[in-house]
Amino acid sequence: MEFPILFLFLFVSLLFFIDFCRAEEDSDASSSSSSFYQNFDVSWGHDHVLPLDHGGNMIQLTMDKFSGCGIISKLKYGSGFFTMRLKLPERDSTAVVTTYYLHSHTPLHDEVDFEFLGGSKKTILQTNIYVDGVGGREQRVHLWFDPTSDFHTYSLLWNPYQLVFYVDNIPIRVFKNNTRLGVGYPTQAMMIEGTLWNGEGWASNGKPINWRYGPFKAIYEGFKIEGCPLDGPTNSSDCESSKYWWNRENYKGLDPKQLRSYQHVRGNYVNYDYCRDTRRYPKAPLECQQF
Repeated sequence: MEFPILFLFLFVSLLFFIDFCRAEEDSDASSSSSSFYQNFDVSWGHDHVLPLDHGGNMIQLTMDKFSGCGIISKLKYGSGFFTMRLKLPERDSTAVVTTYYLHSHTPLHDEVDFEFLGGSKKTILQTNIYVDGVGGREQRVHLWFDPTSDFHTYSLLWNPYQLVFYVDNIPIRVFKNNTRLGVGYPTQAMMIEGTLWNGEGWASNGKPINWRYGPFKAIYEGFKIEGCPLDGPTNSSDCESSKYWWNRENYKGLDPKQLRSYQHVRGNYVNYDYCRDTRRYPKAPLECQQF
C-alpha cells in the first residue's frame, strides 16, 4: 500500500510544480521588478525626490515654495494593470495636487488621471480621461478613509474592453470601449507618472496654499509594473493579446461582487460627475448616454 500512496504524492507534487512554473512564466512575461530605479526616473524637480530606503521601494516627493517634482516610467505601455500605493500630504494641504496617471506625450494626447486635490479638512479624488487631446471627463469622489494617514492602493485596469479605476481593489469608475458607437477610447501608448505640484487657482477655488504647513510630502511605493511595453507612440495588436492576463475574458467587465462594490461607491461617495452636469453639457456626451 505504501508504493501507490508515494506514487500519488509524487504525481500531485509534479502537477503543482508544473502549474507553479506556468504561473511564474505568465507573470514574468507581463511584469517587471518593483524597484523604482529599475522602472522609473525622476522627470522634474530632481532635488525634491528622495528615496526612503536603499532598495528604491519607497520614494518621497516634496513640494515647497520653490518647486514640486515628478517621476515617470522608463517605458511606454499599450495595456496593463497599473498599481501604486500612496500616502498623501498631511494637515492642511489646500491647493496641493498629488497625482498618479498615464500620459502618451503626443500632440493629441491620451491621458488617464488620478488627481488628489488637497484641502483644509479632506482630500478629494478626481479622475479624468483624455482621448486625442480632449478631456473634460472629470468625476470626483469623497474617499471613505483618510488618505493622508496611511498608504492606500490606487490601480488602473486598461485593456481593449474597459478602463477601470480602483481604490484598494474597489472599482470606483468604469469607462467602456465604445469606439464602435463613436465614443473615443485611449489607444495610444502611455507612460506612468506621479507628481506633486502647486494647484493654486485650479484645485482650490482660488484659495492659496497655507505654507505654514509646508513643505508638503507624498510617499509612493510599489513600483512593480504589469503592462505591455511598447517602443513606439502607437498601440499594437500584441498589447490586446490574451497572453496578458488583464486582456482575458473575465476582465471584459466587472464580476458580480465588484459590481455591487462599484454601485455602492457610485451611490454614496461620488459628488461630481460630468455626465450629470447639464450646465456644462446641455447635451450629454455620447459616452454618458445609455446604449
